[in-house]
Amino acid sequence: MIRLKTKLALFNLLSKLAFTALFLLFLPFIIERINLRQVDNNLIQKREQVIGLIANVGIEPFITSDSTDTFGSYNILKEEFISLERTGTEEYLNHIEIARRLIEDEEIDYRVLNYSFLVDGKMYLLEIGKSLASIRDARRNITKVILAFLGIIIVLTLLTDLRYTSILLRPLEKITRKLKKISDPSGFDKVPVRTTTADFLSLDKALIDLMEHIGELFQKEKEITVNISHELMTPVSVLRSKLENLLLDPRIDDDISARIEDSLKTLHRLQTLVNSLLLIARIESHQYLREDNFSVHDVLNEIIIELKPVAEDKGVEITIVSGHEHNLIGANRSLVFSMFYNILNNSLKNTPSGGSVRIKGEYRDGFYTLDIADTGRGIPESRRANLFSRFKSREGNDEEGTGIGLAIAKTIADFHDIVITCASETGKGTIFSFRFPENS
Repeated sequence: MIRLKTKLALFNLLSKLAFTALFLLFLPFIIERINLRQVDNNLIQKREQVIGLIANVGIEPFITSDSTDTFGSYNILKEEFISLERTGTEEYLNHIEIARRLIEDEEIDYRVLNYSFLVDGKMYLLEIGKSLASIRDARRNITKVILAFLGIIIVLTLLTDLRYTSILLRPLEKITRKLKKISDPSGFDKVPVRTTTADFLSLDKALIDLMEHIGELFQKEKEITVNISHELMTPVSVLRSKLENLLLDPRIDDDISARIEDSLKTLHRLQTLVNSLLLIARIESHQYLREDNFSVHDVLNEIIIELKPVAEDKGVEITIVSGHEHNLIGANRSLVFSMFYNILNNSLKNTPSGGSVRIKGEYRDGFYTLDIADTGRGIPESRRANLFSRFKSREGNDEEGTGIGLAIAKTIADFHDIVITCASETGKGTIFSFRFPENS
């Protein structure tokens, strides 16, 4: 994805290139007009010099009585010429044109000034010419200079635009960083960004107000979850106790006993769900401390020992593959235990007999990463999007369809700034990956 400041710089560059292209389209015409204007002014100045010289010294030094009444001069490169001759017409001329002249058997195109004047009652015609070839050479040189200058200007403006847009959008980048850093609305940085741009100030204020509102809603949700969970625990416990007592009554027949046992199973699931909700609510409200330092492998070994009887009954091998060990600093050991337990139990339940669950930890790109890979049935693609969402029914989790087990693992991971991801292929297995934060 292209960043906004890059897009702005590119837009400025493209707009400048478009105007430059339009300018270059008319550049030859403009340079041509400028060159001709300059040449014409130069011809007029030389005309004035010649007329002034004739006024001072007379016409005789140029045209004598024994001459052909013609004077001509041109430089050695034939770039310029001056012609003065007597004319028999009484017509006054004063114009500049493009004309071809024959000089030493060579026809050359000139920009020619024609000017007629009277001296002692006689009419003379003065012609001053400038070679068009020299004009075109000058035009090419000017064009090269202009193009080089435009190239430098475009490069400098591009660099300037990138720097300016970077400075201009710096408040937006600060706002973005504020959003990226939060894991909970209550942790949003409410200090306004320093900027003179009204749009960014308005955006920042709107985000602060939004986060305050969301934080209030989250807090109410947590309080409601805790209160409801607490309120449910007592009647559920009482009901379970009564049902268990009924099972002890010898007058209850087998059919009724079976129904009571089914009800007890439902109550057990309800208790588990309530306890899970309480756990999530307490984690999200930061009621747990992160003061433990321990080895990740020690926790995993404890879980493997606890789950080994279940794994052996299913015929599934669960092992830690040789890899790097890692010590967690400033974490909650019991919560980390629950996180790994939920994932490993889920993998174990979804792995058929003869399969395996393998655990491997290693350092990748500067982060410690732990993979839990099973050879189970995999997770259908339709369920992967909501894999860690609460109350999304899935097969094979430890709450039997409540969809809370993986949600607990995700909540604990977020609490410890651990990034948990899942990669799965139907029929081949699933890999849960845990990327621990730096210096954890």
